[in-house]
Amino acid sequence: MKSPLVACAATLLMLGATSAADAKGCIKGAIVGGVAGHYAGHHGVLGAAAGCLYGRHHAKEQEKQQQQRHQTIGQGKL
Repeated sequence: MKSPLVACAATLLMLGATSAADAKGCIKGAIVGGVAGHYAGHHGVLGAAAGCLYGRHHAKEQEKQQQQRHQTIGQGKL
């Protein structure tokens, strides 16, 4: 019972430490990573941290692709 509470508290602290721009993708990744880490050996905090980092990375990649699409549409190449 104590481990999920610690994972949630750590996730909330992590989210509070990031700015709004950096949090994109972090929440979903932290939730999924925390749950997966908890079931894979009671490492919910570690899973939440890794999930947050992956979620931020994935969100940045999607944003970069979106910007490239907008540039090609703006140039009339699509």
